Amino acid sequence: MYYSKILLITVFIFSFLTKQDKSVPIEEQVYFEQWINDPLLRNCSVSLSVLDAKSGNYIYESEPQLSLVPASVMKVVTSAAALDILGPDYQFETSIGYSGRIDSLSGILNGNLVIRGGGDPALGSSYFKEHYLTNHFLDQWIDAVYKKGIRKINGDLIADASIYEQQMIPSTWIWEDLGNYYGAGACALSVYDNLYEIVLKSGEVGKLCKIVATRPDIPCLEISSEVTASESKRDMAYVFGSPFDNHRVVRGTIPQMQNEFSIKASLPDPTLLLIGQFKEKLIKKGITITGGIHTDYTPVELNTTLHRTYSPPLKEIINVLNHESVNLFAEHLCKHIAWKATGHGSTRAGLEIISDYWKNKGIDTNGMFLADGSGLSRFNAITAKQLTAILYSISKSKYTEIFRSSLPSVSENGTLKVFNPKRFPGETLRAKSGSMTRVRSYTGYLKTRTGEELIFAVILNNFSCTSAETVKKIEELLGHLSMR
Repeated sequence: MYYSKILLITVFIFSFLTKQDKSVPIEEQVYFEQWINDPLLRNCSVSLSVLDAKSGNYIYESEPQLSLVPASVMKVVTSAAALDILGPDYQFETSIGYSGRIDSLSGILNGNLVIRGGGDPALGSSYFKEHYLTNHFLDQWIDAVYKKGIRKINGDLIADASIYEQQMIPSTWIWEDLGNYYGAGACALSVYDNLYEIVLKSGEVGKLCKIVATRPDIPCLEISSEVTASESKRDMAYVFGSPFDNHRVVRGTIPQMQNEFSIKASLPDPTLLLIGQFKEKLIKKGITITGGIHTDYTPVELNTTLHRTYSPPLKEIINVLNHESVNLFAEHLCKHIAWKATGHGSTRAGLEIISDYWKNKGIDTNGMFLADGSGLSRFNAITAKQLTAILYSISKSKYTEIFRSSLPSVSENGTLKVFNPKRFPGETLRAKSGSMTRVRSYTGYLKTRTGEELIFAVILNNFSCTSAETVKKIEELLGHLSMR
């Protein structure tokens, strides 16, 4: 009877492992089957794929063709395609110019002063303070205007945001996400990571919290607080509101007895904030403006360009994108590759280009459903086999080292810091993680103790255990693989 059971298990394992590496010991296959059938994962959909990075042969597979919600591992699909399409040294350009003519005697510009957006995802970003804020980009713009001899603008300040569509967010993002920092949408003139801070003051448990300030100050923004104080030390406050709407509601809880407790939220209109700050600085410099400020989504004619602000190279932006899992940067890349290809940056066109890019690389894209560039949408779906195939393709590309370095390792202060560094020392593991409610996913490169390199992807959907338990299960699996 004992040997019959072993035989049945062995037959079952080989029936669900496709393109199996015959060198895999039977005890490892038994371990793998036990991991899949752990009671913690009883209600969970699992898609898993592991292949040898050198040969491309699959070592383990379980439901590799199953399309599941990937969360932020979708950033791998977007960023790797953008790296190849745009190139690692690509820089985004924001320019300042004017229409009309300058009266050199009076210093009057009879025309409009224009900020032309170039889709820079990192303009004024906290991740690139030295690049943009040490010598503040706005001060550079003001100096350029002043040096040209302009002392009065007999016209408007215009933000030309025409290279991207006006809709900042993908249509399938949910209401709960839109007002929060991770729900910041992409536009041609994004600024400061499209974020602001709401500062709250809390009292005793159960008492309503007061809004103290916003940083930076956002004119005309109305925020209603329904936040109460809690014994919990965690930030459990959520901001509700949509793009271009000046009303926000904050709900949930923050820790009790806090004089200043800051939560991050998405800017309603980043372009309007930017052009408003530009106007304030012009006035402080003694430059008067007779007209108003507005955003234009059709191209604005310029006579002269006064100054150009360039972003860090794309490889640096992608490094932050994947290390810190920045949704905004991924959504920018999706729109931008569409703009480069078609002259208009839209999410839908960008997703089509990304899908076609991987198809042309030989990836079977059946069952790959792309709804955004970052993975925030629950309408995304991808298989573990597609992810390992994509990473295998990247490993053979000329930009493989640049891309690999953009993936966090356990030893770094990134999204893999929940793993035990003793189990994955140095760069043993480089991977992108993804998480949202009832979704956990990881994909990346793993070196074994014998020097073998594995490419893996695991996606878990709709588990009934805790997120922490799923992370431990995945860490256990990757740790076992590392000991091969």
